[in-house]
Amino acid sequence: MSIRASYEKELRSVTDNLVLMCRYIETAIEKSIGVLVERDASLADDVYEVDKLIDKMDRDIEQSCLRILMMENPVASDFREITAALKMITDLERIGDQAWDIADIATQFGDDEYIKKLEHIPQMGVIVIQMVKDGVQAYINRDLELARSLDKTDDKVDSMFSIVMDELIALIKENPDNVEQGVMLMMINKYLERIGDHAVNIGDWVEYAITGRHPKKIEK
Repeated sequence: MSIRASYEKELRSVTDNLVLMCRYIETAIEKSIGVLVERDASLADDVYEVDKLIDKMDRDIEQSCLRILMMENPVASDFREITAALKMITDLERIGDQAWDIADIATQFGDDEYIKKLEHIPQMGVIVIQMVKDGVQAYINRDLELARSLDKTDDKVDSMFSIVMDELIALIKENPDNVEQGVMLMMINKYLERIGDHAVNIGDWVEYAITGRHPKKIEK
């Protein structure tokens, strides 16, 4: 098998595993929100197990990327492609960790009635899941427009984040008994906002793979 054929085989492995990792992350986020909305603590165990699979995918993809980089005479675009993949899996792995953090916190509410209606948090969950999927899809399809669109989508997440924070602060000021729940909901809200930021990072690295411009130099 030629070096180029070996490269393309390893790259297919990377893209296939990225898709699988993305599916695991989608499951992890959905189930973590399910712990909160459905008040089903058993889902947290599922999130923990899925997070372990995400960690394994992180290691597998990293190994594939390193094998590619060790091949002879990789061209500049090869380096960009693999560098982007390595950076992306770091963000994806952190998203898996944050999904587990959400699930873990969500188990601590017990049977107490929520101090506010769960409206924006589940909506944020849906949006950030789509953002992660779009980021991975943009990498696979070399879709620059889709990669760049993640910034605008993240603005929606940031807006919801601010609404939830303002509401929770008001509820805590209104009644000190709301502090414990309020803080836990703030943490969940913050983790979802961070997942959105990681998805934007993924889009930035896709842009780097396509254009060669380093994310830190990309004008927003």
